[in-house]
Amino acid sequence: MKLTLPLMLTLGRVMAIPVVMLLFFLPVPYARQAAAVVFILASITDWLDGFLARRWQQESRFGAFLDPVADKLLVAVSLVLLLYDRPGVLLALITSVIIGREIAVSALREWMAEIGTRRNVAVSWLGKLKTGFQMTAIAMMLWQLTLFGLPLYTIGFALLIVAAVLTLQSMIAYLQAAWPALSQDDQATDA
Repeated sequence: MKLTLPLMLTLGRVMAIPVVMLLFFLPVPYARQAAAVVFILASITDWLDGFLARRWQQESRFGAFLDPVADKLLVAVSLVLLLYDRPGVLLALITSVIIGREIAVSALREWMAEIGTRRNVAVSWLGKLKTGFQMTAIAMMLWQLTLFGLPLYTIGFALLIVAAVLTLQSMIAYLQAAWPALSQDDQATDA
């Protein structure tokens, strides 16, 4: 396996996760804002690593595997941190929807790949839109402080609600795309 810049960016996103966690809990001024900055930089690499890998023809199987794992871990850990910080029913529900969707769609993609129809559940524009709202919302909520008079946490929470709605819509779209394969009667047994 060749260590390319796109792969290093993906690995950097994985390494950013414990840094976000450490900064989140560090009892010093502006640690939360530093956590938000690390999260934002890691989020940017989500787009950049794939763009560079395609442009420079440096795509790899390991990178293709690690990229979505890094994204999902970064989002899941950050949501759990936010829920820990401000527990509440609505945030718990949103966190459950987002993490649950990621698990369900990942399992669906794995199963579709196993039966040779993975392209039916490729990443859609709706999934990308959901990711944009999600990353923006989490960054704003991590920042927490008012910035230029804007209540970033409150705005971020509203955007996270939008992200949760888009999360459900994209999951339904993936399930509809996979439904012909899912609904076929066969003699397969459950694993």
